[in-house]
Amino acid sequence: MRCTEYGRATGKPVVYFHGVPGAPSEAAVLDEFAQQQGLRVLCFERFAVAADLDGDAYYRQLAAAIDEKVAGASVDFIGFSIGTHVALETACRLPGRVKNIHLVAAVAPLEHGNFLDAMAGKAVFTLAQRQPWLFKLLARWQAFLAPRFAPTLRRMLFASAQGQDQELAGQQPFQQFIEGVLAESFSSGVNGYCRDIQLFLAPWSPAVFSSETSVHLWHGSDDNWSPIGMADSLAARLPGASGVHRGAGLSHYSCLYDAAPKICRELAAG
Repeated sequence: MRCTEYGRATGKPVVYFHGVPGAPSEAAVLDEFAQQQGLRVLCFERFAVAADLDGDAYYRQLAAAIDEKVAGASVDFIGFSIGTHVALETACRLPGRVKNIHLVAAVAPLEHGNFLDAMAGKAVFTLAQRQPWLFKLLARWQAFLAPRFAPTLRRMLFASAQGQDQELAGQQPFQQFIEGVLAESFSSGVNGYCRDIQLFLAPWSPAVFSSETSVHLWHGSDDNWSPIGMADSLAARLPGASGVHRGAGLSHYSCLYDAAPKICRELAAG
C-alpha cells in the first residue's frame, strides 16, 4: 500500500488517518512540526485498497500495512474527521501496539446522539444511507470536478464554513492546499471514498468502545462538519479518553491547523 511520509525519516513513527474527502497530502499540515519534534509521519493511501475489502477485512489490511512499514514497532495514531473512525477501528486490529490516539474534529456513531441535523453534510449522509447508488453517482461527479474544476468544488464544500474556517477558506495558501488534497482524494476512484463514509454510517465495532488505548480529543467549538457533541460522546464512551481539548472559535480545518503543533509536542514528549 502506497504511503507518503512527512517529518523526520528516522523519527518516532506516527500514522495519520486523513479525512473524507482527503488524501495522504493532507498530512503535510504536520510536516514542519514533525521535523522539529523528531516524528516520522506516515499516511497510507487507503482509498486505493481493493474495493472488495470491507469492514473487518479492510481494517486488517490497514493494520497489516502499518505493521510492515514500522517493522513491528509501537506507533501513535492521529485521525482527522471521518479518518478518526478508521483510526479507532484499525487500532483495535493492532492490540497493544498503539500507544496514543489523537482524534481531531472527530466523528461519532450517529446512533449515539442527535448529531445529523447539526452536520453540514446531512444531505450527503442521508443520501448515502437511503440511496447508496445515488450517493455513489454524486461521488463520481465530485471526482470529475476535483482535477478539472478544483476551485469550484472547494467553494461548494466551504460554502457552509463557520468559525475560523471562514477566514481560513479565504487564504490562498489554504485554497491551493485543499484543492490539491481534493484532486488527490479521487485519484484512485470513488470506491474508497464511499467505503469510508458507509462504514462511518454503519454500526461501529464493539471493540472500539472496549479498548483501553489512550485517546485525546481535539475539537473546535464552532465545528458544523463534526459537531462538538460528537467529541463529548466519544469522551464519555471510550475507556481511554482523557477529555476534550476545546478550541474556542475553531471549526473543522482550523482545529486541525491549531492542534497540529500541540499534538506533535505531546507525542514527542510521551
